[in-house]
Amino acid sequence: MKGPKHWAQMEERSVIWGMRLLLRVYLLFGRTVLQVFLYPVVIYYWLLNRPARLASQAYLDRLAQFVPDLTLHGSLLWSVRHFISFANAIIDKLAAWSGALSRDDVRYFGREALVARLRLGQGVVLLGSHLGNLEVCRVIADFDKTLRINVLVHTKHAEKFNRLLNQTSDNSRLNLIQVTEITAATAMLLNDKIDAGELVIIAADRTPVGGQQRVSKAGFLGTEALFPQGPFILAALLKCPVYTVFCLKQQGKHVIYFDHFSELLDIPRKTREQAMQQIIQCYAERLQAYCLKEPLQWFNFFDFWRAGNDD
Repeated sequence: MKGPKHWAQMEERSVIWGMRLLLRVYLLFGRTVLQVFLYPVVIYYWLLNRPARLASQAYLDRLAQFVPDLTLHGSLLWSVRHFISFANAIIDKLAAWSGALSRDDVRYFGREALVARLRLGQGVVLLGSHLGNLEVCRVIADFDKTLRINVLVHTKHAEKFNRLLNQTSDNSRLNLIQVTEITAATAMLLNDKIDAGELVIIAADRTPVGGQQRVSKAGFLGTEALFPQGPFILAALLKCPVYTVFCLKQQGKHVIYFDHFSELLDIPRKTREQAMQQIIQCYAERLQAYCLKEPLQWFNFFDFWRAGNDD
């Protein structure tokens, strides 16, 4: 019997032409018209994609058990609300790409300390996630023309995305780097970026595309789940400060949180597994804390915990 598909197999279906179409609608007609256009598409996706729907319901049930005070549960109605939240995140993504966000649309916590470090020529690794809307972070480059941001992505269409972004606005300071696994070449490329005082953003909440290699179990929302070791190993190799970054939609504003994670990640060879476990558990607890702030903005529509419990 075949197990559940890896998350990477569930995505990137005609992504480029689809995002190009949505972006065109947004630029021509604005957010309200795009909502009218997009909501039925997302509801249709919710109806058609049973694994994603069940994953949403399982996640909401897990939240209800972990924090009953949230007063949500895994009903079909709450799952629809979860997907509508995802639809709005897509629109916000398009707004960020097109340069439509203004300073008044964004609030920051911890930005000053991060930017001060970058201005000293010190590159920084940001550990991101699929909670909230990481793409909105590109506005920090818009508001400070000296910053350059490099985002590691698993999509095979990174070059096409780069071209699409550059067609819509000045995104020359935002660079998407396609990776399927962390290699020595990847580390060397990113080391050059860090030495140049740039930001490197890595999602730290999805297992490797190539399989279950180099993962660790960590407690997350009451049950163990698998987290990738690769982002943390890479951050340690780059020998630079590490922050976490979360961008949540709160009261109509995009709120970006930059929190110091480690001045220098140390993973001793003799105690590698123990050190890795502690680091990843620390990250999982921080991810959990922010997830509880805006639980409907968790956009991992696959069985995140089942992978952690499989043999």
